[in-house]
Amino acid sequence: MPIQKVLVVDDSKTELMFLSDLLHKKGMQVRTAENAEEAFRRLAEEKPDLILMDVVMPGQNGFQLTRAISRDPQYAEIPIIMCTSKNQETDRVWGMRQGARGYITKPVDAAELQAKIDALN
Repeated sequence: MPIQKVLVVDDSKTELMFLSDLLHKKGMQVRTAENAEEAFRRLAEEKPDLILMDVVMPGQNGFQLTRAISRDPQYAEIPIIMCTSKNQETDRVWGMRQGARGYITKPVDAAELQAKIDALN
């Protein structure tokens, strides 16, 4: 099933706008959330085909939120790609251990993101 609906979780309005614009240009529907609480509200309203997840956010961070979503039977099948400024190999490994299916460092390269999305389709 091709990815049509994407939830972007990031506390930066700039990143939300950049990623939303990028995905809209690819014909995808985008919803956004600025924190974990808002992300769970969006998930309850409509299940996305993909989640793009920042790591560094106030409150529950992206690693914790990824773990919570990927362990919830309602949402476990939704793939998560982490999009973060945390660029250490240990961060990538930890993100994948939490349930992420991909890991991209910021600034996000459009071609790299598209390749990760294509790999999930």
